[in-house]
Amino acid sequence: MEEVHLKAFESLPHSATCRVIDFEKADVVPGFAAKTFFLIVAGTKPWLTMKVELHPLIHIARPEYCGIEVVACQDGVGLPQTAPYHVALDITHLLGAKGIEVIGASCRKQFNVP
Repeated sequence: MEEVHLKAFESLPHSATCRVIDFEKADVVPGFAAKTFFLIVAGTKPWLTMKVELHPLIHIARPEYCGIEVVACQDGVGLPQTAPYHVALDITHLLGAKGIEVIGASCRKQFNVP
């Protein structure tokens, strides 16, 4: 991706139904195949009806730590009751020069991944 494409993407309007939320626990675990890794994140979502996903940030060049946001989206009628969530992402091809950084609403955690 080139910088001009990133600027065009960033100029698009923000979603009204998705938010970055906090996480309580994050771990990087090895996969079954050599040199594969998974990110597992858990926490409490603010609305029971939100779907939580892990979204890698867009980078033009390989950073030291590839940022991965914890994003919750609400679809349709919502139930404003908290609920636990657990999500996983194959990060094998998302590693920065040193590893990854998990990004929540008010916290971040870096992982060095070999």
